[in-house]
Amino acid sequence: MKRVIAALLLIAGPVNAQVSSTAAPVANSSGSVTNQAVQVVPARQFTNTYGSGISCQGTTLSINPFISSTTGWAQPYERYYNEPVYDTLDLVGAFDPEGNPVPDGRPDNPGNILFHKPMRTGQKTNLSINGGITATISIPLDRHHVRTCRKAAEKQVALLDATLADKRLNYEIARIKNCASLMKDGIMFHPKSPYSKICADVVLVNPPGVLPSHIHSIPTSSETSENADAANQTQ
Repeated sequence: MKRVIAALLLIAGPVNAQVSSTAAPVANSSGSVTNQAVQVVPARQFTNTYGSGISCQGTTLSINPFISSTTGWAQPYERYYNEPVYDTLDLVGAFDPEGNPVPDGRPDNPGNILFHKPMRTGQKTNLSINGGITATISIPLDRHHVRTCRKAAEKQVALLDATLADKRLNYEIARIKNCASLMKDGIMFHPKSPYSKICADVVLVNPPGVLPSHIHSIPTSSETSENADAANQTQ
């Protein structure tokens, strides 16, 4: 019976407990992330045109240097702010078994500000400058088309060379004919004229009215007597 009464007293008896609370440290972190991207636009391939609608594309290497900058700041700008320091004094609020006042874990003057403590904000202007080089290379995938185009380009160049040679020949023939015609008429550029070079290499051979050069042999007196003696002996 005594044991049962003791157990009930333990369960129903008043209990005085002293509770103390300690503020746990709190860490706050903040930051910002700026993402920058550089767009690389494929450049047009180099195209070589040879006339008659023939144009060939080749491998193209494009190098593009770039530079970019970023500036960030906070408004309003505050270097420091005043952080209130509260009164956390806890002396009364509860009683011990002997009736003396003891702390109860709560501030005696909640909300009471003792003073303000200046805190540095850490605000600053952020400036970043980034630079680099982008490179792209473009290669035609249809190699058969490129080879065929090059063959056509070579033939077109040969055709242009032949056309140029033909026009050059026509020009030289017309020049020599005109120069010879003027020479026959006795018309020539003055040697000091800047245009005298046009007909400088034209040579007029056997102009009209001039016979070709020839030689006649004239027998002497001795040759005549020898010829006469030989004729008499033959008779």
